[in-house]
Amino acid sequence: MKLLTIAALSAGMLGACASMYAQSPAKVADGMLVGANGMTLYTFDKDATGSGKSVCNGPCATNWPPLMAADSDKPSGDYMVITRDDGKKQWAIKGKPLYYWIKDTKPGDKTGDGVQDVWHIVKP
Repeated sequence: MKLLTIAALSAGMLGACASMYAQSPAKVADGMLVGANGMTLYTFDKDATGSGKSVCNGPCATNWPPLMAADSDKPSGDYMVITRDDGKKQWAIKGKPLYYWIKDTKPGDKTGDGVQDVWHIVKP
């Protein structure tokens, strides 16, 4: 009986520890969504909301790097994980894939907002 109780307690404590380290893929800073690195995140008008797909691949993804997700990442709240054309995982918010802009060089930069009238800063 004691062994079963200890095993149950251990499992519960491990689960609690794991949830302490679970992080959102993005956060709000200066009224916009940023990645863990503090860099501004964008959405692309050509991505269909809720399609589970990104249409920004190849050279587009070189200029607009996706906010990548690990294979083990799971949807949470407004965040979902989509599978890109290359099989890698990417974070999306409210059904829209998230990207960085290669020309933003430091946290707080937001030079990608409005590029070609199809790229937009994500505001909560």
